[in-house]
Formats: sequence, C-alpha cells, structure tokens
Amino acid sequence: MHQRPTPPTPPTSPTPPAEAAAPTAGRRGLARKALLAASALGVVTALLSPVRAGAAPAPAAAPAAPTAAKPLAATPLAANGQLRVCGRQLCNASGQAIALNGMSTHGTQWYAQCVTDGSLNALATDWRADVLRVSTYVQEGGYETDPAGFTARAQKFIDAAHARGMYAVIDWHMLSPGDPNVNLARAKTFFTAMAKKYKDHPGVLYEIANEPSGVSWSAIKSYSEQIIPVIRAQDPDAVVLVGTRAWSSFGVSEGSNESEVVNNPVRASNIMYTFHFYAASHREAYLATLDRASDKLPVFVTEFGTQNYAGEGANDFAMSQRYLDLMKRKKISWTNWNYSDDHRSGAVFKTGTCNGSNWTGTGVLKEAGVWIRERIRQ
Repeated sequence: MHQRPTPPTPPTSPTPPAEAAAPTAGRRGLARKALLAASALGVVTALLSPVRAGAAPAPAAAPAAPTAAKPLAATPLAANGQLRVCGRQLCNASGQAIALNGMSTHGTQWYAQCVTDGSLNALATDWRADVLRVSTYVQEGGYETDPAGFTARAQKFIDAAHARGMYAVIDWHMLSPGDPNVNLARAKTFFTAMAKKYKDHPGVLYEIANEPSGVSWSAIKSYSEQIIPVIRAQDPDAVVLVGTRAWSSFGVSEGSNESEVVNNPVRASNIMYTFHFYAASHREAYLATLDRASDKLPVFVTEFGTQNYAGEGANDFAMSQRYLDLMKRKKISWTNWNYSDDHRSGAVFKTGTCNGSNWTGTGVLKEAGVWIRERIRQ
C-alpha cells in the first residue's frame, strides 16, 4: 500500500513509506505435488475433526446432521491441486478457471503472534479462506536483519497454511526502497531457499516484488527476468506473481497505465501480474484499469483494503464491493490486507486479539474484518 506506517510497537521501529521463458508446467514433480495435495485432506481432517467451524455438531447418538459448511474434501488444496495460468485465468489441475480468496499477514517482524494454530484454524474453517499471503518484509526490521530467521519463519507459516488445506503466497515484501533491483541478491537467496523447499508442493505461488515504486517498468521487468529463472531452476511448475509499477497499480499512481505491461510483458510463462488497491483512495481510474488490464493480462490482486491508501480511516464498503463484484465476475483471485490486530482500521482483528486465544466469529473483529470475513465465506 502507499505509505504504510509501521505498527506502534516496538516504538523504535522506523516508519516505512507507502507501500527467460519458463519450462512448461507438468514435467517435474507433478506426481509428487498431486500426492501432497491429496494428503492435505488427511492432515486437515486430523487437525479439525469432526467438522469445519461453523457447522453444527451432530447429536451424540445420531448421524451427523447436514450443514452448509464446505466439506473437508473441498479444502482448496485438496480440491484443486497444482495451479497454473491458462490464458488470462488461474486454473486448477483439471484446467478449470478458479479464483482464490483469502488474507495477507501483516509484517511478520511485528505480528508473528497473529499467525498461530488457532488463528489459522479460524481462517481455514470459520472464514473458509482459500489462501494465506505470507508477507516477509525485506527492510523495516525484516529479512535483511536475519535472512535465515525470516526464511524459517515464513516457511513455518506456509507449512501451517498447507496443513489446513490452504494455498500460500510467498510475498517478498519489498517496499522501501521501491526499486526491486536494490534487493536482487537478497531475493535470489530467498527464492532459491523457498523454491528448493517447495519444488514438489502444489500449494505455493511466488510473489517476487510487492510494490515497486519510483522505478520504470523496464527495470521491474529486468528484475523479474532475473528472479523467475532462479525459481524455475528448482520449481518449474508454480505460478509466479510479478509486481507492477507504482505500488502495483499498473502505473496509475505514477501517471501511467497497463499498456506498458501489455506492450512489453515479462518474458516468462505461467506468470500473473499483481494489482493493489485501497477503495477509499483508489477509485474510478483504478477500477477501470483493473478491468482493462484483466482483459489482456492474467491478474492477481494480492493486496487490497476497504480504507484509504495507508490502511487507515473510514471503510468505503460501497466502492470495495464494486471491486469485488468485478473480480468475482472475471475470476480474479485476491487477498485482503491484513490478518492482524494492528490499531489501524485495515487490520481485521480488534487490538489485543492476538494476545488471546479466541479467533472465531465476529466479536473479535473490527468493522472491516466482519465485512471481509463474510465475503470470503460467500
């Protein structure tokens, strides 16, 4: 997001500003990935038995009562398996166009306590989410301070999402500086480690640059064409998500539009381009850009909020619903910012929730949390 401030704790944290061709999918590791997808059902069953949250338990002496909750067999990972890009759509292992809906973590250097067994059980079952975006900040007290530690932390959360039948977006959350090439060496190290670990797993998507800003599309494209082969060398099958110019707005926030990407796409296959919006700030021009861009390019909205560009202030649910209606109609996947108890209105949990053990229902949620949970459940 544009000019995302850091959380109020710890008080010494700096305030950050606003926020080639790959091998064809299906050659290496697909059998292993299919097996892992199928096994996700058994893991989830063990974790969440007897029923998904929200479903009424059966009487002790009676057969299980029917419920409206998704059956365990319909967990996203078990149902869809290895994802790939087909045309302008995200498709499952059967070639069917799908859209993933879910949540993004906040920076894990600040809010790791919000990503727990309990909170992820709630996200998978009470919220019925398909995907968790795991945001590893590069600066702002993040990856650069402890590469091994933050890699291990991200892997822990990705593994926990998989264990609950959800996909995981591995978000390289570069924000300031806005040129992804500044962190090229770090990105190569990070994505090499991630791709080695998840090369045989169907449940990951790699987001290689969160919100490039103050840099040309050609520079972002050059970065992407250096990072994607690093991933493909280990994991030739997974979908890669490419950040776009001007805080992933297809250039709109810096006076451009999607034509620069349409006319000069990244030279790689099985990729999608990211778009971010904050509905109270990003209005008609941004909505129209998303509509036009998704007619020509595969797009994944990896971050959005119902507030202003800082994730603060009043929620604009009417404008947010217009975006969601468009994304539903065009099968565009999305993750909402953010799954934490930060004091800002964009964090879904009430402040202090992450210090407790109650994660389900609407009583622990802010206004935006109530609204977005309902839309994910739908």
